[in-house]
Amino acid sequence: MKKDILITAALPYANGAIHIGHILEYTQADIYNRFQKMIGNNSIYCCADDTHGTPIMLKAKERGITPQELIAEASINHQNDFKDFLIEFDNYYSTNSPENKELVEFFFNTLNQKGHIEKKEIEQAYDEQEQMFLPDRFIKGTCPKCGAKDQNGDSCDVCGATYSPLDMADAVSVVSGKKPIKKSSTHYFFKLTHFERELKELLQSGFVNEQTANKMNEWFKEGLQDWDISRDAPYFGFKIPGEDEKYFYVWLDAPIGYIASLKNYCDRHNIDYKKFWTKDSENKSEVYHFIGKDISYFHTLFWQASLMGVDFRTPKHIFIHGFITVNGQKMSKSRGTFISARTYLNNLAPEYLRYYYASKTNGRLEDVDINFEDFVSKVNSDLVGNFVNIISRSAGILGKHFDNTISTLNEEGQVLLNKIREKKNEIANAYNECKYINAVKETLLLCDEVNKYYEENKPWVLVKEDKEKAQKVLTLGLNAARVLMIYLKPILPSLAKKVEKFFNEENYTFNDVETTLENVKLNEFERLMERVDIKSVEKMVEDTKKELEELNKSKNQNVKEEVNASDITPILPEITYDDFAKVDLRVATVENAEIVEGSNKLLKLTLNIGIEKREVFAGIKSSYSPEKLIGKKVIMVANLAPRKMKFGVSNGMIIASGEGELISVATPLDSEKAKSGDRQF
Repeated sequence: MKKDILITAALPYANGAIHIGHILEYTQADIYNRFQKMIGNNSIYCCADDTHGTPIMLKAKERGITPQELIAEASINHQNDFKDFLIEFDNYYSTNSPENKELVEFFFNTLNQKGHIEKKEIEQAYDEQEQMFLPDRFIKGTCPKCGAKDQNGDSCDVCGATYSPLDMADAVSVVSGKKPIKKSSTHYFFKLTHFERELKELLQSGFVNEQTANKMNEWFKEGLQDWDISRDAPYFGFKIPGEDEKYFYVWLDAPIGYIASLKNYCDRHNIDYKKFWTKDSENKSEVYHFIGKDISYFHTLFWQASLMGVDFRTPKHIFIHGFITVNGQKMSKSRGTFISARTYLNNLAPEYLRYYYASKTNGRLEDVDINFEDFVSKVNSDLVGNFVNIISRSAGILGKHFDNTISTLNEEGQVLLNKIREKKNEIANAYNECKYINAVKETLLLCDEVNKYYEENKPWVLVKEDKEKAQKVLTLGLNAARVLMIYLKPILPSLAKKVEKFFNEENYTFNDVETTLENVKLNEFERLMERVDIKSVEKMVEDTKKELEELNKSKNQNVKEEVNASDITPILPEITYDDFAKVDLRVATVENAEIVEGSNKLLKLTLNIGIEKREVFAGIKSSYSPEKLIGKKVIMVANLAPRKMKFGVSNGMIIASGEGELISVATPLDSEKAKSGDRQF
């Protein structure tokens, strides 16, 4: 029985370019959509640009254009990048649309009428020079808990503490560089606590992976907080009905954009969009979200509570992926690994990355590392050398000796083809569960079987001794390759089209696995895929570095000669020698290092200081990968009082300097002679 399925991926923000990290998610959703269509389901893949908020407003102002012009430009660029990565949306729209405005007002009015929204007066940070309230992320300062500098206005990436920006003694606006003041304003709050029981039940239902469910359950222990869903003017977004200077917060209207994009599609195809969201026993439609773990809080709690509040159904499942690293490290512009989608496409074929991502997608909440050496190996050896090679060498012999005509299968060939077909359901289940790695592995194992069959029969030799048998061997090889292509088609749609053309067929479905081609003439063979040239990868990295140089050059040309005093970090109050003498600095050996899930900057270190071992959290993730720290000698403050953090207790602090991607950890002058526990002065 056919299913009606809605598939969405997180809406890309309209103030920046698409990069290869983004492509992971949209590719995962695209593969899912293509597979669902191949098995006969009515699948719709919807997306849109996320277009509202303060960053859009400020970026447009900086460029001297309107927000509408900015988001229109972004939409064109985003859609071109997605199209060239073979990501095929059924509908790509915008949150700045009449459908979204109508739906946001419906959500707000319904939630308000049901008593799920209330007004509160709150104090906020206000930039007097720019005459605007500041979002927390537009405030920087020193963490009031641990003293770490250059932290965001809502949380510290070093110690994990959360706080109000008004608690920061040296808070400054990133818009004007001035110190913000306190100012009162009335806001609308969504009562998330009204849905606590339903949300707990939903998290236990399996609609997200176990890791995410456990993480979200921590918020219940801390106590759910009401959600501020309004923002003050100036703001780019939809005005709240009945208000002149209040707007809907972007995080309220962004997920509603999934429904708005669907409605736009359905209105043009005479479909009732509500059938995907109606809560009744007769409705067999299914909704699937694909998102990154950084926005799982909004999607698993706030968004689900919003749907519950208007009596809409919740998604059947949310597939959540981890972050992207490159060669084991955070994507970096200076290293040339913060690669835009367009820079990648200028150097490499899109299906290389689609295949690589699929080979890493296991349905679990894990980060995905793009290791360039592994990338080249997987494409050249596994894909081109294993799978594509079956077709190319078969076609060469077939064209030269048999006028491109296959014959019939012999008994041995039929047995092998049946064995390949028996994996159909297993591979289909892997796609259904978003465990593409299993689909790839099983298909490659079957490729090995075919290549083994070829090595045993050697049709390139056999054609000189027994042409009839050689033709039957080739008939098996090409029928097998055709089935294997069907298994890989959701991942490699462009390659599949070339294979379909060669076999004189169109639009493979999963049912076509059962078809056998015999006694037919195939089309002239055309090369299917080239191997990856490592020089193209190196050029992509160099191009990315050049882009950064050009960007910095452009910025420097626009910088004023004089230095603004507010841009310089002030020196802290003087301390005496006696104060400094209280600090116990010791050599420590890093015995273990691991990434702290949920933090952008922290690493969890196990340090040996000779007399004992300590666990310390350090905000050095941007410059150090965990494996490179293990065995390293570092300097730590051994007598710092333990600090309870969001992620655990930190028993000390390592000495480091710098910021961003240029952090350097202090080490003993002679690391080879230094021993754990040695005092340092």
